Amino acid sequence: MTFDELLGAVRQSSEVVIPSSWGQGRATFGGLVAALAFDVMASKVAGGRAMRALQVSFVGPVEPDVPALFEAELLREGKAVSQVQGRIIQNGEPRLVCLASFGGDRESVIQVAPLPAPKATPVEQCQALPYIPRVTPEFTQHIDMRWAFGGMPFSGKGGREMGGWMQFREAPQTLTDAHIVALVDAWPPALLPHLTAPAPASSLSWALEIVHPRPTMAPGDWLLYRATIDQAGSGYGHTHAGIWTQQGELVALSRQTVTVFG
Repeated sequence: MTFDELLGAVRQSSEVVIPSSWGQGRATFGGLVAALAFDVMASKVAGGRAMRALQVSFVGPVEPDVPALFEAELLREGKAVSQVQGRIIQNGEPRLVCLASFGGDRESVIQVAPLPAPKATPVEQCQALPYIPRVTPEFTQHIDMRWAFGGMPFSGKGGREMGGWMQFREAPQTLTDAHIVALVDAWPPALLPHLTAPAPASSLSWALEIVHPRPTMAPGDWLLYRATIDQAGSGYGHTHAGIWTQQGELVALSRQTVTVFG
């Protein structure tokens, strides 16, 4: 199933079985389940209110090929801002919990331009992460990533930065906020180039902010991602990232706490 087909499924039924082609180890790709949960949450909000901030806690692995129940509750709808809670329940246990803030535009005299995008190697000159069955995560057959910053996972090259260009291998009909949620979380933790051999790692919590008005983007456009390590130690790492269009326009800001062994 493509990403758009899974979006259609969760819009028709609160219970969805996600196929193993979207797997990430023993779990389902976290960006996918967060994106689907977000889309259910967005359906509870009045029109004209864009998602401004999303906070995700990965409580436990969402297993592929097992029914997952998507729930969303509108906590408060104020004059300009709506607060929504979402959950994914599987085998009677919460596997993902998230909060999102949706807000309409406000009048303000404050106008500050975003910081410019970093200079990056053109996408056609960047090394791709290939999909290799039983080697790379299964979900990478759906998302194309091209390295422009830092080393590959488990290369032992270290450094503070990692990232590059990203897009769906099969272009969606439209590029919605849900698509952006999924793409941003596709990148492995920026700590992995410090390792010389594969080791378990996963997101513990994730905060994403999408900038609005959102830049104009076509479904097949590449987006640029660059993550920076703030600190890492004792099996945890803290990173922040920016996401830009090919024209250098800021799209989103991301922050993650990850667990890593090795």
